[in-house]
Amino acid sequence: MAEGKIAEREEAPEAYGWRATVEHGGAPPVSLPPSPRRTWSARLSRMVARLGSRLPERRTLAPDFAQERAHGHFFLFVPVFLGVGAALWFAIASDPSPLMLGLLAFATFWPAWRLRHREDWTALAAGGVFLIPVGMLLAAAESQRLDTVILDAPVTTEIAGRVLSRESDERGAIRYRIALETTRDPALKRMPETVTLLARSRHPSVPIGGGIKGRARLNPPSGPALAGLNDFAFDAYFAGNGAVGYFYSKPETFPVAQARMTDRIRQEIATWRNNLTEHIRGRIGGDAGAIAAALVTAEQRAIDPETVEALRQAGLAHVLAISGLNMVLAAGTFLVGARVLMAAIPGFAERYPVRKIAAAGALVMVTLYILVSGGAISAVRSWIMICVMLVAVLAGRSAISLRNVAISAILILAATPSAVTNPGFQMSYAATLGLVAGYAAWRERPVRRESRGGPLRLFGGSLGRLFGGLLLSSLIGGFATLIYSIGHFHRIPAYGLAGNLFAMPVISTIVMPFGLIAVLLMPFGLDAVPFAIMGKGIEWMIALSNWVAGWKGEVVTGRIPPLAFLLIGVGGGLVCILRTRLRHVGALLVLSGIGVAFSPGGRPAPEVLVSEDGRLVAILSGEATATNRVRPPGFIYDQWRRALRLGDLVKPDMRKTAGLTLETEVKAEGREQPRRKADRQKAKAALAGAIDASKKTGRFVCEAKAFCAAVSPSGWRIVTIEDTAFLGVACDGSDLVVVPFALRLDTCRSGARLMTARHLRRSGAMEIQPAEGEASSALSNAEFTAAVGTLSRPWSRHRTYDWRKATFEPEADDQL
Repeated sequence: MAEGKIAEREEAPEAYGWRATVEHGGAPPVSLPPSPRRTWSARLSRMVARLGSRLPERRTLAPDFAQERAHGHFFLFVPVFLGVGAALWFAIASDPSPLMLGLLAFATFWPAWRLRHREDWTALAAGGVFLIPVGMLLAAAESQRLDTVILDAPVTTEIAGRVLSRESDERGAIRYRIALETTRDPALKRMPETVTLLARSRHPSVPIGGGIKGRARLNPPSGPALAGLNDFAFDAYFAGNGAVGYFYSKPETFPVAQARMTDRIRQEIATWRNNLTEHIRGRIGGDAGAIAAALVTAEQRAIDPETVEALRQAGLAHVLAISGLNMVLAAGTFLVGARVLMAAIPGFAERYPVRKIAAAGALVMVTLYILVSGGAISAVRSWIMICVMLVAVLAGRSAISLRNVAISAILILAATPSAVTNPGFQMSYAATLGLVAGYAAWRERPVRRESRGGPLRLFGGSLGRLFGGLLLSSLIGGFATLIYSIGHFHRIPAYGLAGNLFAMPVISTIVMPFGLIAVLLMPFGLDAVPFAIMGKGIEWMIALSNWVAGWKGEVVTGRIPPLAFLLIGVGGGLVCILRTRLRHVGALLVLSGIGVAFSPGGRPAPEVLVSEDGRLVAILSGEATATNRVRPPGFIYDQWRRALRLGDLVKPDMRKTAGLTLETEVKAEGREQPRRKADRQKAKAALAGAIDASKKTGRFVCEAKAFCAAVSPSGWRIVTIEDTAFLGVACDGSDLVVVPFALRLDTCRSGARLMTARHLRRSGAMEIQPAEGEASSALSNAEFTAAVGTLSRPWSRHRTYDWRKATFEPEADDQL
């Protein structure tokens, strides 16, 4: 049969490509004239086949999804979807219906449950559709559970309440957190449950749990300094703090009734924390003692602001917060120390599981740590993460894994969904994801035999691995949190890597270990030497920070588009979570976000800025920024400077013209009361002169205790008044009048735009941007951007409260 086939091929050699050889016993075939059509088609077929063999085999994404599912990475998206749902709930303009969210979650549960074992994208999509409304429901439940009463307007009143906690600064001023019980003269109709008040006068400190009373100024928490910046009223709402302020004089103490059991437990813990703080400051003096106390109890008010700024510029501000670094160093020091001590006992390590015993002890230690640290959000988040890892050690599982990070995130989002908006939460988990993913990549790298290092054996061995690990960890942590530093704080320390490389060995090997040893030895009175060593290490850290900060390497980035922040953040998370080629999607998102951030034609800078209280107004002109204050408040101006990359500050020209006001007598309720009245002729002339001078100098020209006037690059005449007696004159001679008082007027009779404290209370800070086109330079055509986008959310609804009517006013279409 084979012979027949051979013979058949010999008869038609051109059809089979067969060449007869002598070995086959046949003669060479006779060459026939080839057909041109068949020759070119054969060549084309061979070329296509050759190219096809060189091309990679076509693949679908299904194997990649299956591989990610096999690695258990779908579970890592559970906290992602919950966080997306919570973030959506906090971002929308009004409260969505919980009933509709519940129905949506109920309707999507069954498809998510049925498709949970699928290995393709449908399982992930169905899970996301179900978990996003669940995250929104969790956010709604937290907001409803807290229901914090936020003060509606500034007020001076007599307060009385119970001290919940206290902390002092380097000048001896004490900040009290007080649970209000009564207010009088006047009595508040919407009294906040908890307030934070500063007592600057020297006085015997009121004990925690004791009664405190005094005349105080209460203010609502401030809103965003600009649109898109941090909303402090939002933070206060979810921290349960309804007002901030200060005492006018020394507060007094008075006896109060015994608190409930839970309150007494909290007061006892707060007392421990306060006593521990004072003890540490007594052992270690100066800024070193204040930083040592901050590392243990998180009380930072006693640290010199210049030292804090130096640490920030050196990239070491994260050391002051009780966060993952502190928890890891404390738990790691305890684990290593406990295992070394137990291994030193003959036969103990062979009979008992020392690793699990040390993990159990570390679990107790970090729990005590969180109790005395004040329970800040960053500390609680780090404590949960460390507890999950230590429980994994007790269960014989891997302590460092993305799954443990996801479990801790799920627990935090289930209890406090508002944490998803917190910069600390975002930066903490971004750094953790980057470090764990980097650790996994390093662990799975191809292994090769290392050299002994020759004459540099010590440096190339343990010492080299130590500094190499610090360098790699600092690089990964810095890049992972870079976008969040830019998005939230609008600045990055250019030499933060150098600062961490210089200071982290001191912190890791001296400061935290000896701090832990000192705290453990404190009950026995043997903490003096460890605290002294800890203090010396902190002094070295401060010296290194001042050295690095002296390089002047802070980079102010300014605001970036929200889309760029979202793309880079999501893309970076996908790169860390995924292992297959699907992670390249994350890389593409990061590159797209960078392109959006640096694309030309973004939102132009505003021309005029007005603060929420109306007391600070700035005019932006090229590289200069003119303000109506000689010393603008740093809390507001620093945020403006970083967000908008403001130029040099141009201070106002202060003048004092005599005779601008007259004293008149008016009758009010049968009593004679003096009232200031402007001399219109002199005031009008002074205002006109100030506007003319501003056109020439480009700065505000101010009449002391009367008004300030300036002209913007678009030609707008802007006047801020310090005395309502000049309101009429300001309206007649300007285009925009800013009044830091709550007037009942809405507009000027002259047609000028009027912004009062009552208007700004509803809108927040304002940005004014001229419209495009030469014909649209009038102020009436300008674009006004309010910092407070909505008044319908729980943390902004207090802005609509009218204490006279004891009702909430409806939100107006035009807030100005």
